[in-house]
Amino acid sequence: MSVLSQNTSIDLGDRLRDAYAVTAEFMADIISQTCRRFPSVGQSGKTRQVERLIQSGAWTDAAIALLDLELPQWQIRRLVYDEGEWHCALSRERELPDWLDQSIETHHTDLALAILSAFVEAQRISTPDSRTSVPTVRRDTRALYEPLFVDNIG
Repeated sequence: MSVLSQNTSIDLGDRLRDAYAVTAEFMADIISQTCRRFPSVGQSGKTRQVERLIQSGAWTDAAIALLDLELPQWQIRRLVYDEGEWHCALSRERELPDWLDQSIETHHTDLALAILSAFVEAQRISTPDSRTSVPTVRRDTRALYEPLFVDNIG
């Protein structure tokens, strides 16, 4: 499974925003583009639960189960239906006051898509950069090194 890249997140974010409903194919795309733990060998029960929920078309429950499997440190802080849209807020520190918390907030007319939008955004910001802990050295030494021919050796 590929890790969510910046380009993929924009495309997936646009697709989520423009979607009217969740389908099994769309869930498969979200999982293949964003999930690092799915399918999880260590948590096969949670993986099977997500698969069963997708097969049964329980999109909201599948989105919440996927959030629990992939991002256990994130929790739903708020789900509100207002003026025809679902507003979803995810948080790492749910017990903090709203003004101190750095939560992710999304909205959509479909509840499952609102949760999935927040999930994709949380996955994007939780994905570590692909940098290593050891600095890299530039391999192109031609700019600093110029061979010299020395005729007189001794």
